Amino acid sequence: MTAEGFLEGRRLQMARGVLLQCIMGGYPPARFYGSDDGDLALNADPRQIHRLPWSETPRALAICDADELSGESSRLSTRGQLKQVIARYAALGLAPVVATELEFFVFAANDDPVQPFRPPVGLDGRREEGYSAFSVSSNNGLRPFFKEVYEGMAALGLPRDTFMHEMGVSQFEINLLHGDPLLLADQTFLFKHLLKEVALKHGLIVVCMAKPLAHTPGSSMHIHQSLVEMGNGRNVFSDDAGQPTAMFRHFIGGLQAGLADFTALFAPNVNSYQRLCHPYASPNNACWSHDNRAAGLRIPASSPVARRVENRLPGADANPYLAIAASLAAGLHGIENELEPTAAIQGEFEVPDNLSLPCTLHAALERLKRSQLARELFGNEFIEGYIASKTMELTSFFDEITPWERRVLAAQA
Repeated sequence: MTAEGFLEGRRLQMARGVLLQCIMGGYPPARFYGSDDGDLALNADPRQIHRLPWSETPRALAICDADELSGESSRLSTRGQLKQVIARYAALGLAPVVATELEFFVFAANDDPVQPFRPPVGLDGRREEGYSAFSVSSNNGLRPFFKEVYEGMAALGLPRDTFMHEMGVSQFEINLLHGDPLLLADQTFLFKHLLKEVALKHGLIVVCMAKPLAHTPGSSMHIHQSLVEMGNGRNVFSDDAGQPTAMFRHFIGGLQAGLADFTALFAPNVNSYQRLCHPYASPNNACWSHDNRAAGLRIPASSPVARRVENRLPGADANPYLAIAASLAAGLHGIENELEPTAAIQGEFEVPDNLSLPCTLHAALERLKRSQLARELFGNEFIEGYIASKTMELTSFFDEITPWERRVLAAQA
């Protein structure tokens, strides 16, 4: 839209079906978004209108809510779903506080998808070999890229906590500062968009696949969550003596009850399960523990005022609005129904069958399809549409034969 049209308040409309567009570009049958495929109104959030610092031609980006023409939020909108979960907490006098940790890879340009991704050539003329985890000098070869990333974050109002090289080859992680869930979802979205745009300017690509390289740790989007009382900001996960509260236990119990049903929301792509099937620091379970990274739900070591629950299931490929909404909704389900968690686990452990999670996209979609809890929390329209779109993507994947199959199976009798 032109700047003039936007400033005049001209309404921007979009077909409802676009909210269910699959990643290949197609759409499920129209019955999943209304047979008429009527319009939605895109209403800009005035707090999220940004001049894009990397754009040579002056451009701006506005994050919008997708609303029905009658005024209410579209049930197909993931941002709308998150706002509804936040409103349910507010009705109880509670405000969720979240933070996201996003991992990503920086690669050289890759014009042939048959070839593996490669790290870029650094200023020293070499490609990283994977020995730079947590090194203070590991990103020196990418200084021009990261310099513009930092400048872009400042221009977009994206405060950062820590930035580090992760365990993978040319893999990095940012921790965004904790705050309002909707704000953090917006910031996570904006940061991913910034990364990809700035990378292209530098002849690089940023990849937020869950598992872009074999034999290398995947990329997560861990979600840290706590709850505070509206008005005084007191963390309700700790009592006056600094001990865990019943609400803390119930929140964990709700997550344990919902993680298996919601796995397809946290791990939305075929590739997501490559990360989870090699579970080094990527646990595919609903166990919980104090500071044990093998558990899907980790309680980081902290003071009582900072007591929180870390959901380690989502990958970097997850929709931040939907992943945060699903995690908070599960916790709220536990609070409302006073669900008790299992005993905490420590050290090495075997995952009980009732706490294991789906390990393929097909299994996760089948679990979501059977979930009454998902339909209660997100509505039939959203769940049916989401499953329809993801089923199209899964079918498209099965329509291709991979190099592994040709290499290994062609010679079999």
